[in-house]
Amino acid sequence: MGAKNSLQLEDVDGFSADEVTRLQKRFKKLDMNQNGSISNTELLSLPEFKENPLVKRVLAIFDKDNNGEIDFKEFVQGLAMFLVKSSDRESKLRFLFSIYDLDGDGLIANDELYTVLKMMVGNNLKDDQLQQMVNKTILALDKDEDGKIDFQEFSKIIEKSFPNNELLGGLTIDVPKI
Repeated sequence: MGAKNSLQLEDVDGFSADEVTRLQKRFKKLDMNQNGSISNTELLSLPEFKENPLVKRVLAIFDKDNNGEIDFKEFVQGLAMFLVKSSDRESKLRFLFSIYDLDGDGLIANDELYTVLKMMVGNNLKDDQLQQMVNKTILALDKDEDGKIDFQEFSKIIEKSFPNNELLGGLTIDVPKI
């Protein structure tokens, strides 16, 4: 790993030196061409990620320098929000929100919701059926009637739908399992 990928332990809250070492070993296994970064192609070649329609979105969110790949530092910082030790509900909600906020403007527009839901349902719904579902969702969640879903509106529906943190509990990892 070069200077680009160097990671100081103080850069990431919540990981011990031993956990960073384990993460580095896992990262090296994922980095199939050993170029110091993980691409969409490398992630999608793994059976456990191949079937997940949102892998590319997660990679894009982890990819802070927007170069199309994640280096070790981005990998560890991205995973840090899912730590068992971390109970920061808002960070996890913001991560979920960013899955849908494709342009990063802090709002989920009709076309963004459509695009992400299309990734998830594939061809199981006709385009007009999916658009109707998106329109109804925006209408139901958009309390300020600006035609978009903001973070507060998004958070309220998650809290209402999953009152006991069931959803956010699924966004938690234990490093030894990595």
